[in-house]
Amino acid sequence: MIHLKENTNVIDLRYGQDACEGLGKEIGKFCVMTMDIPWKVSKDKLGGTPLEVVFIETMEEKWLDQMCDKLTDCDTVVGIGGGMAIDAAKYVSWKKGWRLVSIPTILSVDAFTTPSVGIRRNHEVVYIGQSSPNPLVIDFGIIRTAPPELNIAGIGDLLSMHTASFDWTYANLKGKSEFPYNKNSIEKANRILQMLYGLLGDIRENTNKGLMAIVEGYIDLNTICLPAGHFRVEEGSEHYLFYELEERLKRPFVHGYIVGLGIYVMSQLQGNSFQFIKNVMDEVTLPYHPKILDIGKQDLLNSILNVRSYVESRPKLWYTVINDSHITKDWAEETIKDLLF
Repeated sequence: MIHLKENTNVIDLRYGQDACEGLGKEIGKFCVMTMDIPWKVSKDKLGGTPLEVVFIETMEEKWLDQMCDKLTDCDTVVGIGGGMAIDAAKYVSWKKGWRLVSIPTILSVDAFTTPSVGIRRNHEVVYIGQSSPNPLVIDFGIIRTAPPELNIAGIGDLLSMHTASFDWTYANLKGKSEFPYNKNSIEKANRILQMLYGLLGDIRENTNKGLMAIVEGYIDLNTICLPAGHFRVEEGSEHYLFYELEERLKRPFVHGYIVGLGIYVMSQLQGNSFQFIKNVMDEVTLPYHPKILDIGKQDLLNSILNVRSYVESRPKLWYTVINDSHITKDWAEETIKDLLF
C-alpha cells in the first residue's frame, strides 16, 4: 500500500480494480480532457455528465489557449488518458484555477504525478504552470485495457534516473552543476531504481504489484525533486536526444519508449553500466528499438551527431556528458549497430 509522503504534489490517491467507479457523480460541474480510446473505456465507469468533453489534438500552446477560451464554466477538470490528456487537464486547471482530477489510462509517462505542465512551443518542450491532482485515481481495470507494453513504458521514464543522475554527478565534478549537488538525492534515486529492479517480472506482467511499483516510483521521485525545485536526477542526456529527435521528426513518441532509446545511447556515451541497463530494459520488455518507434537509421544517426549542437544552442538545458562529447560518425554507427530498424 502506498502512503502519501510529504513533498509530493499528489493531494489524494485512490487505487483499486474499479477506483474511478461513480467518481463523476461526486465532483460537481466538470469537463473532461481525453482522447478517443481512453474516453470509450472510462466514460461509463466514471458516471455523471460532463459539461464538455475535449479530445486533445496537440500540446501546442496556441491550440491549448484557444481551447481554454472556449470551455464552459466548470469547477473541476478531469484528465483521462496518457501524458497529453493529463497535461492538457493540468494546463486547464492552472489557467482556470479549477480542481484537477487525474485518471491515467496508461502509465507510460509521469505526467499524472508531476505538477508542471509539459507543452510545446513550435515543437519544443516547455514546462510551465503547476497543478496537483485531487484525487489521482489508479483504476487497475481501466489501465489494463491498454496494451501491456504501454504500461511497461512507465519504467522507461523512471530508468532515466540511471543516466540523468550520472549526468548531474558529472556536471558537479566539472563545476558545471546548475543546482547545489545533493548526494542524498542521488542515493534516493538509486533506491527507487533498486526497488524497480526487484519487480521487473511484475512490471512486465502488469500485475497489481507491478503497476503500483511504477506509480510509487513516480511519487517517490517527486519527494526528491519537488523540494529541490528541479528534476536533475531524472532528466539528462537521455531526454535531450529524445527532444532532438522529436524536433527533427516533428511528431510525438510514447514517452517511455523514446526515453529508453535515449538511455540505450547515452549510457554508452557515459560509459555507465550500459550492458546492465540494457539487460534491465530487455528483461522488462521495454520497447525501445527504433523499428517500434518508426525511426529510420539515418534519422537516428543524424540526431546523435547533432545532439551536442542542439544542446549548446539551448542554454536552459542542463550540463551533461553531451556538452563535452566528440561524437563521430563511426562511434554513432557502432553504438546503434545492434538496434532493430
